[in-house]
Amino acid sequence: IPQLISNINACQVIAEAVRTTLGPRGMDKLMVDGRGKATISNDGATILKLLDVVHPAAKTLVDIARSQDAEVGDGTTSVTLLAAEFLKQLKPYVEEGLHPQTIIRAFRSATNLAVNKIKEIAVSVKKDDKQEQRQLLEKCAATALNSKLIAGQKEFFSKMVVDAVMSLDELLSLKMIGIKKVQGGALEDSQLISGVAFKKTFSYAGFEMQPKRYENPKIALLNVELELKAEKDNAEVRVKSVEACGGSIQTSVGAMTDDVLGQCELFEEVQVGGERYNFFKGCPKAKTCTIILRGGAEQFTEETERSLHDAIMIVRRAIKNDSVVAGGGAIEMELSKYLRDYSRTIPGKQQLLIGAYAKALEVIPRQLCDNAGFDATNILNKLRAKHAQGGMWYGVDINNEDIADNFTNCVWEPSVVRINALTAASEAACLILSVDETIKNPRSTVDGPPGGAGRGRGRGRPHAH
Repeated sequence: IPQLISNINACQVIAEAVRTTLGPRGMDKLMVDGRGKATISNDGATILKLLDVVHPAAKTLVDIARSQDAEVGDGTTSVTLLAAEFLKQLKPYVEEGLHPQTIIRAFRSATNLAVNKIKEIAVSVKKDDKQEQRQLLEKCAATALNSKLIAGQKEFFSKMVVDAVMSLDELLSLKMIGIKKVQGGALEDSQLISGVAFKKTFSYAGFEMQPKRYENPKIALLNVELELKAEKDNAEVRVKSVEACGGSIQTSVGAMTDDVLGQCELFEEVQVGGERYNFFKGCPKAKTCTIILRGGAEQFTEETERSLHDAIMIVRRAIKNDSVVAGGGAIEMELSKYLRDYSRTIPGKQQLLIGAYAKALEVIPRQLCDNAGFDATNILNKLRAKHAQGGMWYGVDINNEDIADNFTNCVWEPSVVRINALTAASEAACLILSVDETIKNPRSTVDGPPGGAGRGRGRGRPHAH
């Protein structure tokens, strides 16, 4: 089945692209698109999105990274690595002519076993104790930020993220956390405003003399052009303010009554960097907050925004599902040991395949070691021994080039992240296995849109623009 092998190889290549970004010692990638815009990122999903993947089978990996990003926010690199590693471990079996369906069946059962095992050993956190829950959330946020550019300021940012999410109402809708990027200043100048913040959209004669802060003002949301200025900014401001402050948008100045005016506790105008910002604080209607990010280079603030997005998603997940597992390769090693032991109890081909699944899970701790420049084989041997003796939360200790109990070290992540990563990765592997040839529809290239012709020949070459 040469086609299947070529698909597996294409997926290996994709994984190579993000392999080195995993973990606290992971590197970042600098991607330049066709227009020469540079993006620096550590987020697996962002990197894969910007790669122009033409190979049809390798696109599956991009898709699972995106779905992981949409569903849980973090763990995008791990999911890609896991899927590619599954395929890599299976390659010899495919070459020997083992039927893909047998493999898929084994993988499905292995995934079910693994997911149930995670659910069984995950530690749930008491919600009633606000103080304790808060600490847990901060730990989860810090773990998510560990592998990002801003890991140095993770204390500062994890507090900010938890504050932001805790200030939302029950639904925890992401829309209500605005992130504004202002160039200049240091990262530590970033701040969290509980309320709406936006650039000062207009100025008028004598505005310097006006007071810069009002307590409990009424807010009139007008749809009238007070000056010729970018309409987009104004519209965005209006919508945000309506959601947060109540009131409704008025088109004329005639019908000003109390019920159409919004209100908030405090309005102030502040200088942030080179821009004047207006803050509405303490809005009665929706719980909303705005994070104002500062930083030198534009790419840097953008990457910070992406990292905060990951952390915000993780905190949301941890509030909704209150069980956590230890990160740093600990949970993968434990699952690997459990599946390896299980595979010894069953006869036939399934034994080999579940063994392969177990071996593939070790890619995460191994990659963590590789990225930090440790001796991976040595550390994995120590981990296997430790897990066999029952130290189930032992993972890679990045700081001391050794193994450590990552649960006591507070390297935590919501169990739902791992569960989602495992299921998505094994689904992708099964999907790629079940394809045996790529057929290109010749007709669609004739009357289809131009540029569709170079695609989908099953060779992972980037096509010439």
